[in-house]
This record gives sequence, C-alpha cells and structure tokens, in this order.
Amino acid sequence: MSPAGLYRKYIKNNMFTKILLLIAVIAVITIVALSYLMYYFLFQAAVRSELDVQRGAVERVERYVDQKYENVQSYVNELYRNSSLGLDASYFLMSSFNEYMAKRMDRIVDSTQSNTDSVLAYFKQRLDDDPDIQNIMLYSAEEQYVYVYKQGSMTRLYQANATRSYIPDVMAMETQSVTLPNLWLRKLTGDASVPLISIRSPINDMTTYKNLGQLLVLYRTEALDKVLRSNETEMKGYVMILSGDGQVMFDSSGKYYGQKYPYTDQLGKVKDTAALEEESYVTTAVHSQAGYTVVGITPKREIAGAFEGLRNTIIATALLCIVVAVSIPSLMIVNYSKRTNNIIRFMRKVEKGDFVARIQDAKEDQLGQISSSFNEMLDKLTRYIDQVYKAEINQKNAELSALQARINPHFLYNTLEVIRMRALSQGAQDVGDMIYSLSMLFKNIVQHKTRYTLKDELEACRLYLELFRIRYKDKYIYKMYCDEQIKDVPMIKMSLQPLIENYIVHGLRSERDDNVLSISAELKDQEIWIEIRDNGKGIEPEQLEEIRSRLALAESSGESFGLRSVNDRLKLTYGQAYEVDIQSEPDEGTVVTIRIPVTEEELNRVV
Repeated sequence: MSPAGLYRKYIKNNMFTKILLLIAVIAVITIVALSYLMYYFLFQAAVRSELDVQRGAVERVERYVDQKYENVQSYVNELYRNSSLGLDASYFLMSSFNEYMAKRMDRIVDSTQSNTDSVLAYFKQRLDDDPDIQNIMLYSAEEQYVYVYKQGSMTRLYQANATRSYIPDVMAMETQSVTLPNLWLRKLTGDASVPLISIRSPINDMTTYKNLGQLLVLYRTEALDKVLRSNETEMKGYVMILSGDGQVMFDSSGKYYGQKYPYTDQLGKVKDTAALEEESYVTTAVHSQAGYTVVGITPKREIAGAFEGLRNTIIATALLCIVVAVSIPSLMIVNYSKRTNNIIRFMRKVEKGDFVARIQDAKEDQLGQISSSFNEMLDKLTRYIDQVYKAEINQKNAELSALQARINPHFLYNTLEVIRMRALSQGAQDVGDMIYSLSMLFKNIVQHKTRYTLKDELEACRLYLELFRIRYKDKYIYKMYCDEQIKDVPMIKMSLQPLIENYIVHGLRSERDDNVLSISAELKDQEIWIEIRDNGKGIEPEQLEEIRSRLALAESSGESFGLRSVNDRLKLTYGQAYEVDIQSEPDEGTVVTIRIPVTEEELNRVV
C-alpha cells in the first residue's frame, strides 16, 4: 500500500491516530533535544576538566625543567661568587689536566687551610646531590678536552682534538641552553640509547669575560614520567618538550623523542585546538630564556572515546524515556479509541435493527455518559417497539390457536391407531411404524406444555426423521448429539423441524444410500449453538444469496412457513442478532446454524 493509501486509511479520518502521532513527535523531539543538550554540556565539562588536567601536567613539567635549568645556572654563578673556586675552575679550563693537577698539589701544600676549593670536587658534589643527573661535562675550549662525571661511575677525561673529533665544533656552535644532547657527546659517554635532556651554560673568565669552556648537565627524562604520574587524575594524550629548533627532547608517548616534531609550525598558530596527527586539544608553555617549549596534546578522539559509555547511557535513557512518553499516552488513547469504536459498533448494530444491544461502559467520564445516554435511549425505543409489536404477536398467536383448535386431537389419534393396527394385521410392519411415528409427531405438535425444552424439540425431530428413515429404508442415516447440561433449556416450538424438512424435501438424494444428517447442540460462550449438517445436494451460490436476501426482507403475506418462520421467530424472541445462518456448497452439502442465548439460571434449573 502506498503512503497516500496508508494516510487515507489510518490517519486522515482517525482523530486518535493524529493525536498519538502528534504526542509521539513532540515527545521524540523534546527528549532528543534535551538528551543532545545534556550530552553537549557534559562533554564540554569533560573537555574543560581534561584541559585543566593537561595544563596542570604541562605546568608541572615546565616547573621541573625550569628548576633544573636554574640549578645549572646556579652551578655556574657559584663559580663567579666564590673567587677561590672560580680561579680553580679557570685554571682547570685553561691548562692541561696534568698542569692543573700539579698546580693543585702545590696549592694544597702552600695553603694554610686544611682544604682548598676544587672545581672537580664541587661538580662531583652536585652530581651526588641530584640523582636525576646522568652526566656533568666540563669542556675546555683552550685545551679541547672533556671532563665527564657519570652517575654511578668514575670520572673520566676525554681528549676532543678537532682533528679527531667533532666535539670542538659542536661546543663552538651557538645553541639553546636546553636541547637534545649531541650524538658525539652521547657516544663519548656511552649513553647513546638513554633518553636525556641537555642543559648548557658557558663558563667565562671573571675578569676578561673570555669564554673558557662549557658546562653541560644531562638529565634523565624518566624523572619527568614520575612528575606526570604524580597527579591523582591521569592525563589523556601526551606531553612533549621541544627545543627551539623543534627537536623533541621528551615525549611521554615515546613516539617522537630525538626527532624533529613534524607539526611545529601548527603549534605556533595554535589557540585551543590544532590539526596535528589528528584534531587535538593543545596546551603550550614557552620558556623564552631557556628556549624550550612544553606542549600538552590530547586527541579529541580519546576524550570522545572516554565519553562513549556516558553517550551510550544517555542514548539508552533517551530511548527509554521516548518509549515511556509514547507508551503511556498510547495506552490511554488506545483505550479511548476502543471505547469510542465500541460505541460506534453498537450504534451500527442498532442501525441494522438490533435493539437488544447495550454498551457496557461503567466509567463516568464523557464516553461513559454517552454510553449511558445511548442505552437509556435504546430502552425507551425498545419499550415503544414492544408496545407496537406485541399487538401483532398476540394477533398471530390467536390465529395459530384458532388453526390448532380446528383439529380434534382425540379423533386424530384414534384414527391413526386403527390404521396402524390394520397395517400390522396385514403384516405391513414398516407402515405401522410410520403411522406410529406420525401419531407421536402430531401429538408432540398439538400438545400444550407450559415449558417446552430443547429435549422436546429434538424428540420431535427424531420422530420426523424416523418416519422418513422407514420410508426411504436404508438410504440415509441420522445422528443427534446434545450436551446434557442444555437439554432442559427453554426452546421455541417447531424451530428445528422445518429446517430438517427442507433437507428431506430439497437436499436428500434418493438415488444414493450414503445420505447422512447430523444434529448437534453445544454450549459456547453463554449461547447454545445448534448445527444441522448434511451431505446432500447443496445449494447453488445464486440461489443461496437469494434465500439470504429473502430472510433479510420483511415478511410478505402468502409466503411459506419454513425458514422464514423460524428466522422471524428467533429474531422476535431473542433479538435481531439471533437468526438462521446457512452455509452451502453445491454437491457437498449444507450447514444450517442457529444460536440461542442462555442464562446461568436456565442452565442450573432442573426439570
């Protein structure tokens, strides 16, 4: 069916469907909008919280590196403040190591103090004081050697002649204070695979300000991992430390360390987000004096992934709310729709002539008041109809009584008995049986009983069928069944016999010997269903439709007494809903069904 057809059939003229659709649309739009706003604000709150965590991590890393940078600067400043230590450092960097050691021994011998300041001891103490230091390097620009302190190892002196090493060139280069350790220096100390950060500070002569050499302190980056883990809330994403030329000195993700970061240009333009490997939230802290930058990067995907559970919960809750918001009004609207349709259905029954129908609606709302008013209207209408039709029924009963009064039962019985005895005396046993059945049938018809039951009517049918069974010898059989509990229910006299007579006259096939007629009476849903089924000639569809049409029309004078009489008496006695139902197939047989209402009182009554 097309959408237009569905609209015309289920929506166009259905007020309740329109109301339900309107409620459903409003509920869905409202709940979806509220759910989206809830998710949006919660997600933004989560983003702000994550950015706070990110900024906190960046600040902690920046403070740590800045502290190390300040420590290195303080090491050099101490050389300038302590003249004895400064002189010792100057001599160490301007002389060969052997000359320095000889000079050192002379100073110790000539000194009146028990100990003199030694630059070698000074930096050895700095190494011992800070466990994060991997190496301290003193480079002499004059003599081109490197004196190396290594954590957990002996100090060593390395010659760095320009003809055999690139270290003098590296030391002469103007670089930032905080940077990656040079590869040649790593090879020199044997720390090529250890992640390190190099902090450099020049050492100058205190009087001439001539550059004497360089102080390099190499810090292990594993301490930065501890700094990041020190916060209770773990940061999503990662933190990097970039040198001034974009080299990655530290990367908590372990992806870019020792490389040039490929998205350095994007970081220079960043505000809150940037398109790096993927769209990410970015926080930066620049140390202009030392020339390094701390960067915190959190991909949006990670925050969205962490929020996926909440998103699914909001979606599930929204769907549940939609179901509840639509289901409860739907149940109420469906209930009102059923009650309204029930009222319309009963009105159509009354329109077809069923004035017994009543609407069962005990509620006191508007629909209940409509139902109550409709029932009261039917009661008044029924009382008026009864007054009109009772006169006609009484007239028919008077005519029937007058007709029956013309027959002298006593004379009829005696005459039939004489004929029967004469037949028996002549040896005509079957004729005698037929006369007996006919006699009992007439007696049943004209007998006046205050309470005529289903059992009496079935007995009359049996006598009639027995009469014709003898006539047709063994060409047909009949079967009768009746529930025990309904045998004593009141029954209209001569309501089944005309239906059986129709079969004998019109349906029986005399040329066959397998004719079967069955009569069954059963209790179904407070109604007695009586079914008369045969395997006779059946009725052609056109003729069957004509019979049904004639039963639906008003009675005309001069018509036969059979089906019309039974149908009219059923309607007059029990209401318009109770009538003769005929189903038939040509050459297959016919099924005639009638229904009779019954009450609990009638079922429980014992005759």
